[in-house]
Parts: sequence; C-alpha cells; structure tokens
Amino acid sequence: MAGNSFGQLFRLTTFGESHGKALGGIIDGCPAGITLDLDKVQEELNRRKPGQSAIVTQRKEPDTVEIYSGVFEGKTTGTPIGFAIHNTNQKSKDYSHIKDSYRPSHADYVYDKKYGFRDYRGGGRSSARETASRVVAGAIAKQFLSDIKINAFVSQVGEMKLEKPYQELDFAKIESNAVRCPDTEMAQKMEDYIKSIKKQGDTIGGVITCVIQNVPIGLGEPVFDKLHARLGEAMLSINAVKGFEYGSGFAGVAMKGSEHNDAFNADGTTKTNRSGGVQGGISNGMDIYFSVAFKPVATVLQSYETINKEGEQVTTQGKGRHDPCVVPRAVPIVEAMAALVLADYSLLARTNKI
Repeated sequence: MAGNSFGQLFRLTTFGESHGKALGGIIDGCPAGITLDLDKVQEELNRRKPGQSAIVTQRKEPDTVEIYSGVFEGKTTGTPIGFAIHNTNQKSKDYSHIKDSYRPSHADYVYDKKYGFRDYRGGGRSSARETASRVVAGAIAKQFLSDIKINAFVSQVGEMKLEKPYQELDFAKIESNAVRCPDTEMAQKMEDYIKSIKKQGDTIGGVITCVIQNVPIGLGEPVFDKLHARLGEAMLSINAVKGFEYGSGFAGVAMKGSEHNDAFNADGTTKTNRSGGVQGGISNGMDIYFSVAFKPVATVLQSYETINKEGEQVTTQGKGRHDPCVVPRAVPIVEAMAALVLADYSLLARTNKI
C-alpha cells in the first residue's frame, strides 16, 4: 500500500490500524533544538480521542503517546521522531457481521477489489483512528511554528450554520463546549441536534472553519505546489471530508472582479481579504482562512441493504461505537494537517533565496 507519507521536508509517515496493537508514525525533517512540551502534544491528542463526551463514539481509549526517538532532554535532536499510540479498547467482534459484506459509502468494497483482502475490523487502515498519528505530528509542528496561530472550530452541523464572521468570535470559547463551536448559543443548539440524531441511530455532517494567523509572507510555490493547493490536499486526505474552500470560496463567483479584488494598504496589507491570505499560491501575510466539509458518518445504527462478496443482496444493521457527527473530534485533526503543511513550507522557504 502506497500513500502513507505526507510532506516534503517536514515529512510524516504513519502506520497502524483501528484494531491493531498500535498506531504511530515517524517524522522526518524536524529541525534540531526545538524545545518540545510533550504535555501539549498529549493535550492535542486528548482533544481528538474517543469517549470524551456524549456526542462522540464511546470507545474508551487513553490515547497516550509514547515517543521512542528524536527527542532528548526535552529538545528535538534532528533525527527521526518515532512515536506510537497503543490501542487498548478494541471490540473486533462488533464487526464480524460485515466480514463478508460491504458497508455502503465505506472503503470496504474498493479495498477488496484493489487488494483482494481487507481488515474488516473497524475499517482497518481506512479507519479515522489513523488520524491520531497526524495529531501527534501536528502538535509537534505547532511547536516548531510557535509564532503562527492555528484555530479551527465547528461552524456548521447539518443546516445549522454559524453566520458570524470569524473576526467577531472568541477562539478561547472553542474548547468550552462539546461541539467546539465558539458561539455558546449555537453550540448548545448543535449539541442538542446531534443528540437527537444519535437517538435515531443516524448521523449528520458538518463544516469546520480554520483560521491561521501571523503567517509570514512567502510560503508556497507559484505552480504545482501552491500553498492553498497543498492545504486542500491535506484536508481532503482526512476521512469523511467532501469539500474544501478558502477565502471567498464558491461565493466569490457571484462577485465582479472590481468588487472581489483586495485593495492594498500602503504597508502591503490589504483592505479586504477575499484571497484568504494566499495570492498566486503564496502567502501574503494576511489571515489564511478556509472551510472543510465533512459528510455524515457512513455507519448508521439502522438496518440497511447491501451486497456480500458473492454479489448477493443482503440486509444487515450497523453495530459498534461510532460518532453521530464527526466534526467535534475532527477540529484538532484539521489544525494538525494545517500545521504540517505550514511546517513543511516554512522549511522549503529557507531554500528560496540567500
């Protein structure tokens, strides 16, 4: 299986399955001498781990990260950083009913056709549990990017959408509720809605908005390695993601060029920021902001029709522990992938000129 690595200079390779002994990764290219706060790394994992509230999967995993290499006396050594997160609460029998059949909108069918074999326990390598490794790497990247601030939050659940511009939101409130929405009133509505969806044995999708501040000018390359293109690749690599837009996004098509253009101030900043902090594929020093759309989780705890390995129509029912809405736990994943992109481009920028 190819495609287990991300990044060019700051590069992450992950390993592990949902119901295997452990997940983990190796980070290549992290510069030496970075003071690393491992408690902060664990805090990021705690934001992603299952069982943290009534509106997420009730799988109980401590998700404690163990660092095996690349860190000495609290600092990175410049050598590969190896780490692992051990699985402790697998219930593989919850998936025995799909051993010979395929869940709709999952990777089950295409895995069997591509590889001729699949790990049906929780989706194996295709499980969103793999993202725990990304969060560890992203937490380390954040400490490398200490001056850059990355904040993601839930801006929509189903049709319930937070209409306030991000400039009017208090990011300190993101972690004050289970949904991770910085608007207290909307957060409560979203939480109540997710609970009602869960009672129906169903799922719902949502949107995460991410804002990156204090980004220096010059990150990104103008042709194939545009900064926004790599951010899009990073976000679309996350399980259940169906869409990515930055800056004015799709709404910008309804504007005239004279309205859409970001006029300059004397110091090079812009009066508006419809570009989303990226022009010509290169960061311009303004805030980078984008939104990521997540589909409803494919596993529903209802009866459904599907096919088995013989191509026969069968009826089965979803079982196990699953998120009724994935976006609350996906917030730290979005931040982590953004941090990996920026860490990589920060190192690449050092090669641009003398």
